[in-house]
Amino acid sequence: MPSTCFYFQVHQPFRVKKYQYFDIGEDHNYFNEKGENNLNNERIMKKVARKSYLPTNKLLLKLLKKYPEFKITFSFSGVALEQMELYSPETLKSFQKLVDTGKVEVLAETYYHSLAFLYSKEEFEKQVKLHEEKIKELFDYEPKIFRCTELFYSNELAQKVDQMGYDGILAEGADKVLGWRSPNFLYRPLGSDIDLFLKNYKLSDDIAFRFSAKHWKEHPLTAPKFAQWVSAINGAGEVINLFMDYETFGEHQWKSTGIFDFLEALPAEILKHPDNDFLTLSEASDRYSSVAELDVPYFTSWADKERDLSAWMGNPMQRDLLSKVYDLEEDVLKTDDEELIEKWRRLQTSDHFYYISTKGLEDGTVHNYFSPYESPYEAFISYANALNDFQLEVKKITKK
Repeated sequence: MPSTCFYFQVHQPFRVKKYQYFDIGEDHNYFNEKGENNLNNERIMKKVARKSYLPTNKLLLKLLKKYPEFKITFSFSGVALEQMELYSPETLKSFQKLVDTGKVEVLAETYYHSLAFLYSKEEFEKQVKLHEEKIKELFDYEPKIFRCTELFYSNELAQKVDQMGYDGILAEGADKVLGWRSPNFLYRPLGSDIDLFLKNYKLSDDIAFRFSAKHWKEHPLTAPKFAQWVSAINGAGEVINLFMDYETFGEHQWKSTGIFDFLEALPAEILKHPDNDFLTLSEASDRYSSVAELDVPYFTSWADKERDLSAWMGNPMQRDLLSKVYDLEEDVLKTDDEELIEKWRRLQTSDHFYYISTKGLEDGTVHNYFSPYESPYEAFISYANALNDFQLEVKKITKK
């Protein structure tokens, strides 16, 4: 019996505005920009809510009520939830309604969708704790399963998450990790006793990336066809982990592609096969046992063809800014200035460094699609200038 585990990532960063050199020392507000432009965080949140979050939530609530067997799992970055509170309270309420059904699991992660684990284990733990508190406050929910930013993962991370008391962790089912193995089983991380859930990237990306690709040999993708692919795994797998950005529905794949019709029809088509069902990740953990220990000594992620951290750390500009922002940790925390600490943590959000990627070909096209800047160099200049101003602000306070 293959169980389908639908997991959706909900994240929106506080984007750094076009911060100029001459703003340094004059403007300490890095994240909000007025007007109709690509860096207006309020406008972007409202647009994504209108096109994606609200209609998809409405549809999923309908499906959860219609099909008792249907279950889904979400992770929400803290900065996305903040923006819902600020700019789109009705969106937050619609997510709360989904969680209130009792058929939706919420995962733990870093509040700021950051790469903190790579630079400061102490900061990583603080951000996870802040996220736990936010999920408890808004959803009255205590997460049991952990997913790190952009599914980045390694043995070391799994061991840390195990020590923090979680029951499981998510990762990309990358070929270089699995080799001959299948992503359609639970595994156990090396040196840990928690469950490891691996994304079935082929089936996930069929929906998230290829759904509207007319050159794709399987286009158009229909719910019956996809359900047949799921059922074909029967006997060769136990869990089918479909992990994707929630913006897949309505934003990355527009309504005109038929993505909402596909989603509405999918549960019934999958459940037509008597051996199929849906589970949250915790339910899958309770039902199934890990089949083997998996050794992942290096970091992986769900980004780009490499499935590594090069999307955020692939060039000297990215690595330099990452080092600089985390080098400020001691001085920033020493200030005890809540506003300054909040700014520092918002500057850690991984998207800032993703926008600075200079990759070409297909990966470069994806980075450019997601970036609100005209080029990675514009993204670098804006962030570097804002960080320079922030460093000056920290120095002023620490010298008092």
